[in-house]
Amino acid sequence: MRPEEKLRVMGLELPAVAPPLAAYVPAVHSGCHVFVSGQLPVVAGRLIAEGKLGAEISVEQGRQAARTCALNCLAALKAQVGDLDRVVRMVKVTGFVASAAGFTGQPQVVNGASELLLEVFGDRGRHARAAVGVAELPLGAPVEVDLVAEVAAG
Repeated sequence: MRPEEKLRVMGLELPAVAPPLAAYVPAVHSGCHVFVSGQLPVVAGRLIAEGKLGAEISVEQGRQAARTCALNCLAALKAQVGDLDRVVRMVKVTGFVASAAGFTGQPQVVNGASELLLEVFGDRGRHARAAVGVAELPLGAPVEVDLVAEVAAG
């Protein structure tokens, strides 16, 4: 099943690409790779959650926020390549998790993004990954996700 069909079956729709918050673009296509800038858990122009994991935000809320970030990454990726079926494979995902002191569950939070990519792309969604705890993220977001995808010529 094609990735965009899979999203529909999952009841998900790609959002409009979020406008950049500063001097960068949402994604850059270079050679056979697309580098997607960090995406926040934004739906309809608003953060779905604010705060830090291990304080105001639960692991499950963080997972859902990471999943939303990944969906926003896919929107930026599609805007660059026109069709998600051109994705050969996800190469790398980096998840940044705003973490309260002592919080060490970053990998479980970023699984929200990784699992979405696996659901949508199957084996093509397997990727290298980093899950990094940070003190703060833009706008008070709990999670930010970026990714690198390999795409077929088109």
